[in-house]
Amino acid sequence: MQYQNRNLPNISMLRICPVVALLICFLLAGCSSDRDQRDRSTIEMAERLSELHEHLSPENPFANSLRLQHLSSLPLPNNPGQRIQHLATLGQEQLYAGLTDDALISFHEAESIMEENPTLVPEEFYWMLKDVIALSYLRLGEQENCIEHPTSASCIVPIRTEGVHQFTRGSEKAIEYYESILNSQSGNLNHQLLLNFAYMTLDRYPHEVPDQWRIPQEIFQPETEFPHFNEIAANLGLDVVALSGGSIVEDFTGNGYLDIVTSSWHLKDQVLFFVNNGDGTFTDHTEKANITGITGGLNMVHGDFTNNGFSDIYILRGAWMERDGMHPNSLLRNNGDGTFTDVTVSAGVIGDRPTQTASWADFNNNGLLDLIVGYESSEIEHPAQLFMNNGDGTFTDVAAETGIDFTGFVKGVIWGDINNNGLQDLYVSRLGQPNLLFENQGADENGNWSFREIADRAGVSEPISSFPAWFWDYNNNGYLDLFVSAYQIDYGDVVREFMGEEIQGEHPRLYKNNGDGTFTDVTEQKDLKKVLYTMGSNFGDLDNDGFLDFYAGTGDPDYRSLMPNRMFKNVDGSSFQEVTYAGGFGSIQKGHGVSFADLNNNGFQDIYINMGGALEGDIYQNLLFENPGNSHNWVTLILEGEVSNQAALNTRIEIVITENGSQRSIHRHITSGGSFGGSPFRQETGLGQAESIDKIIVTWPASGIVQTFENVSVNQFYKINEQSDTLTELPLNSFPFSSGEDHTDRSHSH
Repeated sequence: MQYQNRNLPNISMLRICPVVALLICFLLAGCSSDRDQRDRSTIEMAERLSELHEHLSPENPFANSLRLQHLSSLPLPNNPGQRIQHLATLGQEQLYAGLTDDALISFHEAESIMEENPTLVPEEFYWMLKDVIALSYLRLGEQENCIEHPTSASCIVPIRTEGVHQFTRGSEKAIEYYESILNSQSGNLNHQLLLNFAYMTLDRYPHEVPDQWRIPQEIFQPETEFPHFNEIAANLGLDVVALSGGSIVEDFTGNGYLDIVTSSWHLKDQVLFFVNNGDGTFTDHTEKANITGITGGLNMVHGDFTNNGFSDIYILRGAWMERDGMHPNSLLRNNGDGTFTDVTVSAGVIGDRPTQTASWADFNNNGLLDLIVGYESSEIEHPAQLFMNNGDGTFTDVAAETGIDFTGFVKGVIWGDINNNGLQDLYVSRLGQPNLLFENQGADENGNWSFREIADRAGVSEPISSFPAWFWDYNNNGYLDLFVSAYQIDYGDVVREFMGEEIQGEHPRLYKNNGDGTFTDVTEQKDLKKVLYTMGSNFGDLDNDGFLDFYAGTGDPDYRSLMPNRMFKNVDGSSFQEVTYAGGFGSIQKGHGVSFADLNNNGFQDIYINMGGALEGDIYQNLLFENPGNSHNWVTLILEGEVSNQAALNTRIEIVITENGSQRSIHRHITSGGSFGGSPFRQETGLGQAESIDKIIVTWPASGIVQTFENVSVNQFYKINEQSDTLTELPLNSFPFSSGEDHTDRSHSH
């Protein structure tokens, strides 16, 4: 596809005269002035972010370099007991700052003093120090192998031959210390898990693991046949090494190819924009996109608030930092020419309070995308803001007057029409409190819109310790169901689940929509009562069978929270089957922003994942799992609103197919997917074994228009306009991914 502005003349065709030349110079000067103004607003935000980073408090638990700088300036105490305490504290900050060798020097010095003076500290402290030494060696092994010398199999369990550590001192010493801890009876199930992982990295699992601590090898064997997805981020220069952050995959340039934006939550870390070249390669266009200096962001959400056909980005900052998290968010307006402008201040959506969750939708059906932002309330109450789009580039906060100015430690806000009445309802995931569901009541006789809270009546207030959430139609019956994942476990729960024992922490909830405003908890029935200590997550159709699968990114800031990220296949809506190990998805690093997207236009969804932790030293590279393809057919629909919002967000689609002699429907609604990671708005839908599409039925949210297209060919890209009866085929090329010879320098490390 090629796009051009038909309203502009070709200057080369003009007959230049002095008057026309002056006019052209005036117009060009005006354009330059507009660009300068765009640059100024972006530069001002970049300067503000830089200043906030410079004034970060050393009391912040995530400001590890600052904390280390302070500790390093203090003299070593002469008193042996105080010296041990100082060295242990210093070593901890060195470990958290990524200086693992330095940390081990500090820890070992403290260890030596303790062993010379065994009565100086309680026995509990002695074993705590042994624990952190073991953890430091384990992290050292990850740094030397998985980060500094990575392969496509690094840190993915079960570890294949190419993922075995070449530099062995880290894991070898970790094993020594973990076995000492476990032998002392001071160990726990987490120590057992990490011991098994350490043996795996040396290719000594399971045969050398002591019997009493061995996790059965069968645990990591595929439960079912499923194609293996190769991890290829390094081949494409997309293996950004950074901390936790967001990811968005979308066609930001409007050429039919999906681009990638990724962030890292530290205020020194640049947001990166990778343009898809349409030939199997990507190019870093961050500087060209005019976003140099736009940093930070634990999460990002995209939507076309200007209705110009190009997706904009809202970057969320300050999460987990409480008083230190009073950071501005950023609204990046897509100018349609490959550049973005930070318009946060002029648009009136700056936020300035800790958050990592927001969501776009047209809640009042006027064709303009509005924005809900949920904040983290802890020491200070921060009510949510519902920014109503005024249609002139500005927004007005109407949360209080519409009845959704809720508070809480909000981790997810998602829109979805739960009763198919054309109005967008809102679900709120809160960590440590009952969750909320706001039903959209529409407008009264005076045109005032309102919501009412119905979570208890609807039966969807749990889990209490929750994080990501999303609406989806997992069983293809035409009603939006709800998935809410959990964020509270005992690390030993990972081993308990492996052993078939009852888990002690929180588990996710899968709620089936009953079609009457209520939901039924079907978590156990669908085999999802699992250990999903979930941060980033999202859903898509891995095998093109028409049923939505999902990926759960796991972990928390603690270095001990090493557990496989997990993938679940939807089996015809009847149950979910784990394909983590069969598909090669089980990275034990921290998983954050997740995007399902067909990055090479071949009809099969790949998965791009932002990886990394929160502590400064807990960096890791982003991952890209390439879908190897399958025998199922597919269709990709790109919708364009006219009366409804241009991005067609929350438009409902029903695809009717005949498969093996039986007719069935596949239901989709247009969103970016889960609440932590953004998939493209174009609908990439698997069709199973259907050889043609009987009908495509599109229901638009603002206009209520229902379009029906019959006898549609499969394995094609189509465009649907809200006010057109024509289904337009788009000639988009597919291509293989690059093998990666040009991307070996890891130049995007933060």
